[in-house]
Amino acid sequence: MTNGAPDTRLSLGTDAARNLATTTKTRPQMQGVSSRWLLRVLPWVQVSGGTYRVNRRLAYQVADGRVTFVNTGAQVRVIPSELAELAPLRGFADARVLEVLAGRCVQAEYAAGDVIAEAGRPADRVHLIVHGKVVRLGDGAYGTPARLGALAGGEYFGAEALTDEDAVWGATAKAATGCTVLSLTREAFAEVTRNSAALQEQLARFRESGPPKVNKRGEASVEVASGHAGEARLPGTFVEYEAEPREYPLSLAQTVLRVHTRVDDLYSRPMDQVEQQLRLTIEALRERQEHEMVNNRDFGLLHNADPRQRLTTRGGPPSPADLDDLLARRRGTRVLLAHPKGIAAFLRECTRRGVYPAQTEVDGVRATAWRNVPLLPCDKIPVSRTGVSSIIAMRTGEDDQGVIGLHKTGIPDEREPGLSVRFKGVDDRAISSYLVGVHFSAAVLVPDALGVLHDVETAR
Repeated sequence: MTNGAPDTRLSLGTDAARNLATTTKTRPQMQGVSSRWLLRVLPWVQVSGGTYRVNRRLAYQVADGRVTFVNTGAQVRVIPSELAELAPLRGFADARVLEVLAGRCVQAEYAAGDVIAEAGRPADRVHLIVHGKVVRLGDGAYGTPARLGALAGGEYFGAEALTDEDAVWGATAKAATGCTVLSLTREAFAEVTRNSAALQEQLARFRESGPPKVNKRGEASVEVASGHAGEARLPGTFVEYEAEPREYPLSLAQTVLRVHTRVDDLYSRPMDQVEQQLRLTIEALRERQEHEMVNNRDFGLLHNADPRQRLTTRGGPPSPADLDDLLARRRGTRVLLAHPKGIAAFLRECTRRGVYPAQTEVDGVRATAWRNVPLLPCDKIPVSRTGVSSIIAMRTGEDDQGVIGLHKTGIPDEREPGLSVRFKGVDDRAISSYLVGVHFSAAVLVPDALGVLHDVETAR
């Protein structure tokens, strides 16, 4: 309108012309797609029979080396059967006696900096750490203070004090954070022993048999003679295998995709509607696959790390020293995985110390590296509400006795390796259904192939 006059345009307006045009459009986008580095860096092994068996040398290791607790309000109690984790009680199954021992444990609270046990003093009790972090301190080779390690919730120290009256603390145990600890004294343990014939027999067997002959990895020793001359008698030996090796059955993630035939018939140009629906569904399945491979309680990496390969940070945020400790636990670490927040926390610690990590190339992508090991993001590693996460270190590949991915290819209607899309038909509502599924798992061939750095603080 001009001066109240009607619109006197001399050509077709753009709004009307747009009705005759074909817009330029993207295919459907999805925010939930991540880099999925775990699926990319793992070597994948074909599992034709649906189950993968890991045969190993016999290793003497009982349970998981950790103790579990229950609480009622602020009062904490150890689960009686968990006391069988202690060396003198391994294999002991008298529930009544274990219940009595659990009741003799005394709860104590320690503030950060408090000394729980002092090196050189008599050791008269075992300490079970409910929660918090305890550091072990001692003298180094040249008389300087040395940090000998750290213990976290579920771990314990001093079990030898229950049966050895001459035991002394070999290191000072100091609370690095606020700690709750349950303690069982040798006096209380001895009192229960006097009233239980079964426990007396257990301790007699423990003293007589002693620890089995093992190498530094806990495997049954192979007797070998060396450095001899002449006709020395050579030892006879054999390599013992695990009698019941672990088996990894393939896991499964599935869903049913439904598309109305009217949508497919009328609106599949210029983009195939079924194809786009399948593409996004497959992306979601792959994301779930990686999540399960990290977090599944049966085969997930976070739950399958050996207790001896679990570390805690020295002071909260992941420092260069923490990652060095993690790498030192195994040969040939190929990759480190951390939540993006964990990587950011590590880089802040490096910056604070004036250290600048190198860069490396993985699959054509530049990535942060520490000691020439790529540190890759994996958003499936959880971060707690308090900002605590974990960092995973892996050696990979069958030939290197590492961590591997498991799948089965060549399945019917296979669309990608191990992933199938099967047309189920059209129902009486004219809806087409497609069964989309992927078979997968992960296996740790030897314990030192996988390590986890826990208690990684990301929010500081």
